[in-house]
Amino acid sequence: MLKRPVDFCLLSGFLFLLLPGAGSSQTLTARTEIIDTNCHGFYQWLPAGYEKTSEKYPLLILLHGMGELGNGESELPKVLRNGAMKLIAENKFPSSFIVNDTNYHFIIFAPQFIHWPWPGTVAAIFKYALTHYRVDEKRIYLSGLSMGGGATWEFVGNSREWAQKLAAIVPVCGASLADSAKAATIALAGLPVWATHNQGDPVVTVEFTEKYIRYIRAAPGRVKMDVKKTIFPDTSHNAWTKTYDPGWTENGMNIYEWMLSQHR
Repeated sequence: MLKRPVDFCLLSGFLFLLLPGAGSSQTLTARTEIIDTNCHGFYQWLPAGYEKTSEKYPLLILLHGMGELGNGESELPKVLRNGAMKLIAENKFPSSFIVNDTNYHFIIFAPQFIHWPWPGTVAAIFKYALTHYRVDEKRIYLSGLSMGGGATWEFVGNSREWAQKLAAIVPVCGASLADSAKAATIALAGLPVWATHNQGDPVVTVEFTEKYIRYIRAAPGRVKMDVKKTIFPDTSHNAWTKTYDPGWTENGMNIYEWMLSQHR
């Protein structure tokens, strides 16, 4: 598929990047707005025709890695370097996903952090998204890579309230020391998890993912839900390129279809 050069312009406090989604008129919009002290900008990707309907849509919030930290303004394009946001910027991301004969379109929200994100920042981002977009609150999803994967674990592990609101999480090589108490919070909230990691990751040990999954499965009183892990036979830190590739599947589903198969 033809790639287009990225062209930014500053207009009334907003940065706009107009890129159609694959086979659709979806647009990726970059916005400079202070959500909290650690987030001054973000990208949004809205379904085609969003402004013309009253429909509610699944929400997917994506948390970037440490290499994409920035000021939310001039450094915001760093967020497009990896994972699903890279695919969207390159016009390689599907406009919809079919699960159980239903066609779903995501609202995708990708904030940029100034420093390592703490759970309060992630909570502020969710509150902003739920206030400003028409979200199907039965289908709220969170995923992140490396630092963002760690922030994903930490966010739901520190708040049973939020863990019970989310429909599923996908932490990718998450940089969070596995903690049995946080795992128990996830387990008791009945929050589905699909975690991925590379076996020989030299930056964030695969043991973090292995232990989180083990602790969740062993938690007393665990609510029955889907808890799975995928460990790739790779020696790099980059588990996100494969994980976020819509063409990569396990048991017939990519991560987006799997997320959409989970709901509250």
